[in-house]
Amino acid sequence: MIKKIFLLSIFVLFTNKIYAQDIIKALSDAYKNNPKLNAERAKLDSSKQDVNISKGNFLPSITLSGDIATQEDTNRINKSGKSLADTSSTPESQSLLIEQKIFDGFTNYNDLKKSKLKLEYSKIELNKLEQEVILNAAIAYYGLAYNFKNFEFNESNTELLERQVETDRSRLDRGEISLTDLAQSESSLAGAQAKMITAKNELVSSKKNFQKIVGTIPTEKVNLDFFPYVRTPNTLQLAISIAKDSNPNLKLAEIDLEIAKKELSITKGDLAPSAKLSYSLKKNQDLSTTVDEREQEEVKATVTWPIFDGGKNISSVRKSKFKVKQKQLILEDVQNQIQIETANAWTTYESSKGVLEATSAQLKAAEIANEGITLEYDTGNQRTTLEVIQSRALLLEARTGYAKAQKDFAIAQFNLLASIGNLYLKNIK
Repeated sequence: MIKKIFLLSIFVLFTNKIYAQDIIKALSDAYKNNPKLNAERAKLDSSKQDVNISKGNFLPSITLSGDIATQEDTNRINKSGKSLADTSSTPESQSLLIEQKIFDGFTNYNDLKKSKLKLEYSKIELNKLEQEVILNAAIAYYGLAYNFKNFEFNESNTELLERQVETDRSRLDRGEISLTDLAQSESSLAGAQAKMITAKNELVSSKKNFQKIVGTIPTEKVNLDFFPYVRTPNTLQLAISIAKDSNPNLKLAEIDLEIAKKELSITKGDLAPSAKLSYSLKKNQDLSTTVDEREQEEVKATVTWPIFDGGKNISSVRKSKFKVKQKQLILEDVQNQIQIETANAWTTYESSKGVLEATSAQLKAAEIANEGITLEYDTGNQRTTLEVIQSRALLLEARTGYAKAQKDFAIAQFNLLASIGNLYLKNIK
C-alpha cells in the first residue's frame, strides 16, 4: 500500500512538472517572439544613444575646415589710367576651431538628467509591455485549455445522446416509451450537435489566437487542471503596497513628472547668461599678389545674456510650469487608479477561488445524480426521458462551469501579479 502511494506521488510530481514546463514554455515563447517587444527593445537602444548625445554637450567641439580657389584678375587699370598685367592666383586656407562651453545656465546638465530619465522611462515601458505580453499569453493558454475541455465535454455529450436516441428507438419499438419521449431525445441531440459545432469553432479560433500571441503552434492537448505556483500577495494591503513600488504605470507617471521638471529647468536656463572659450588657428597660402602666406591664432572668450526675446522665453517658462502641474495631477490620478485596479484584481482573485470550490462541489453532485438517474432509466425504472435529458444537461453545465472556473482562477492569479507590477517569469513555477 505504501509503495503504491509512493509511486502515485512520484507520478503526480512528474506530471505536474511536465505541465509546468508547458505553461512556462508558452510564456517564454511569447516573451521571446512578440514583435512589439522586439520593437520596444530597439527603442530602448535608441534612448541609450540619447544619453550619449547629452554627454557630448559637455565635451569640446573640434572643427577642421579648408578651401582652395582659383582667381584671375584681368583688365586692371591703375589711378593714372595705365593698364596693368593680368594676374592669377590659387589661394588656399586651412583652419582649426576648438570651442568649449563654460556655462550655459545648467541647460546641458538638466538635458543630461532628462535623457537619463527618458532612458529609465523606456526601460519601464519595456517592462510594462513584457508583463502585458506574459498576461496575454497566459490568457491565450488557459483560453485554449478551456476550449479544449469545452469541445471534449460537448463531443462526449453528443455521443451519449446519439446512443440514447438509438436506445429510445428500440424501446419505442418495444412499446416501453412514447413517440414524445423519442422526440425529446432527438431534439436534445440536435441541440447538442449545434453546441458541439460552436465549441469546435471556438477551439479553432483560440488555437489561432494562441499562435498569434505566443508565436508557436499549440499542441493537440493543453491541460486545464494544472495551476502553476504563482507568488501572489497574501493580503490586499500587501498587494497595494507592492503596487505602489512596482506598478509600471505608476512609475511611468512619476518619471513623466520628473521629466517635466527638468524641461522647466532647461527653459529657465535659456534666460541665464552663457559663456564659452574658443581657440582658432588659420593658415592662408597665396593670399594675394603681395601676401604669399599668413597664419593667424585667436583665443576668445564669449559671454552672452538674452535680455529680451519678444517674451518668448518667459512664455516658454510659463508653459513648462503648466506642464509640471498637469503631470502632477496625472500622477495623483494614476495613484488612485492603481489602488482601485489592484483592489479589483484582488477581489476577482479571491472570488475566483470561491467559485472554483463551489463549481467543484456542483460537478461532483451532478456526476452522482446523472449516474443514478441514467442507471435507473436504463433498468426500466420510473425515470422519464425528460429527467435523463435534464440530468445530462445539468452535468454538461457543471463540467463547463468548473472548467471556466479553473480558467478564471488561473487567469486571476496572473492578472493580480500584473496589476501590482510583479508578473515576471521568475515568479511562476
